[in-house]
Formats: sequence, C-alpha cells, structure tokens
Amino acid sequence: MAAAAIVRGPSQQVSRIWRFAKFSNRQSVGIRAYSALMSPPSKAVVYEHHGAPDSVTRVIERLPEEIKENDLCVKMLASPINPSDINRIEGVYPIRPQVPAVGGYEGVGEVYIVGSAVRDFAPGDRVILSPPSSGTWQTFVVKEQSVWHKISKDTPIEYAATIIVNPLSALRMLEDFVSLNSGDSIVQNGATSTVGQCIVQLAQLRGIHSINIIRDRPGSDEAKETLKKLGAAEVFTESQLNLKNVKSLLDGIPEPAVGFNCVGGDSASLVLKFLRHGGTMVTYGGMSKKPVSVSTSSFIFKDGDDLI
Repeated sequence: MAAAAIVRGPSQQVSRIWRFAKFSNRQSVGIRAYSALMSPPSKAVVYEHHGAPDSVTRVIERLPEEIKENDLCVKMLASPINPSDINRIEGVYPIRPQVPAVGGYEGVGEVYIVGSAVRDFAPGDRVILSPPSSGTWQTFVVKEQSVWHKISKDTPIEYAATIIVNPLSALRMLEDFVSLNSGDSIVQNGATSTVGQCIVQLAQLRGIHSINIIRDRPGSDEAKETLKKLGAAEVFTESQLNLKNVKSLLDGIPEPAVGFNCVGGDSASLVLKFLRHGGTMVTYGGMSKKPVSVSTSSFIFKDGDDLI
C-alpha cells in the first residue's frame, strides 16, 4: 500500500502502477522507483579538474539524490574555506576526493529528511560531520547517518562550522607529542592562523605559556594585541628574533618543551631557536612552500633527532 499512497494523480494511474507491480518480473524495481525518498535539488560549488580555485570551480544545480534508509539529508547552514580546501582543489593536498568533486570538508547543517531506518536523528537536529568528509559546499548533503554528530543548537553557527579541522588539530598537538603540565611553555609560528589561535587559548586554559611568532607585515601590532587578549604569554615578529640569543627574550618563562611549525623555511629555524635541549618540533604545515630549515647546531647541541 505504501507505493500507492505516495502516487498523485487519477485512479487509472494508480491502477496501472499496481498492475505493473503485480505482473512484471521487475516488480521490486517498480515499487522502489515510486517509494524512494529524494533530496531537494542542491546548489553546489564543483570542480572537474584540479587547478587555481578561481579558474576551475563553478556553481551548478545538482539533481535530487536518493536518500537511502540509513541516510540523512542535511541542509547546510555554514561551511568554511580552509587552506586545505584550496589545496584539494589545486590537487596538491595528499588526501583529496576524485574529480569531479564538490568542495568543502567541514561545516554545520540542520537535518532536513531522515531515511526510513534512522532512529537517532530527527528533522531540525543540528549536526556536524565527524570525522570531516568532502562535499560540504552545497545546499543539501546526503550521507550515511554514522558520519553525522548531533550538537547543541546553542553552539554559535561559526563555531560549529569550524570545530573539527582546526581546534581538534590544536588539541591533538598539545596532547599527543609531549606531556605538558601547568607552568610549561610551548613555541609556535603561524600564531595568527586558526590553529595557532586555538593553541594559544587551550594552552592558557591549562596554565601553559605560549611563545608566538608572527610575520612582519602591516597590522602586526594589532595582531600582537589580539593574541595577547587570547592568552599569549609572548608574541614576536620574525625580525625581532634576528639575534643570537633569543632565549634572553623569555623573561623568566621556561624553555619550551615543544614547538609547532606550520610555515617552514627560516621560520621553522626560529621555532628551533627557542626549544630546550631534547625538545620536540612538530611540523603540521608548510605555508611558505619552502623546506624546513634546521641549523647544524640544533642537531648537534639540542639532541635534534626529534623533529616530527
């Protein structure tokens, strides 16, 4: 009866459907064709080959997509543009979807339609993808319920949309490589990045001093003030560290046990200058697109075999 219930039209049309379902040797296919849940049409940012994002991306109207029994159809509310999203479109990120692809890797949405077997979600629930998954730059996303995580509607949209990639990266780096205690210190470059700002705040909450390195550029004084308000212990521009003994700048802060490098090049060497003997440097990015520079003295005099 369910197949007939969703048919809209004259009674003769219903009769023809039932005759097809009863006598055709493809009756199950016929019933599914009339009973499948479908998503609304969706606008999406797509790219069919890799290259510069402003050249290879375009906005299209995607056709409705079947919603299987364990799927959620989610109306996206917000999705960020992360550097890794750009790198995926360019084709230089090691993990990337096959093209053609829809852009975006995280975001927040609202459940719009649930599959017939879904019990733990309902229309109107606020959800994020966890772990992150490609294809969030579209108005409706259809994915299996296991990849969605329900969150409180009290969470601000901009926080919910960006909670997976950057804040969790900051948290894992603070916890996974060196055991840090209140009173310890860390050093990082790229401190104005989202990950960098998260590290500053998480460190401050744990009583850990953060020493932060930023680029010399217009607005660097304002950037310093912003980081200080977030809880940074010290903030230096790269030019301030062009001296032999950078540790003289620490003003009683202990030498850092761990450093975080997302820039590479000479900026990585500045992180190493601050590290204590036997310290650990974790590289998680290369925004300068230059190799990590490690001085000979770091290998010889700092037990420099723990560069991750």
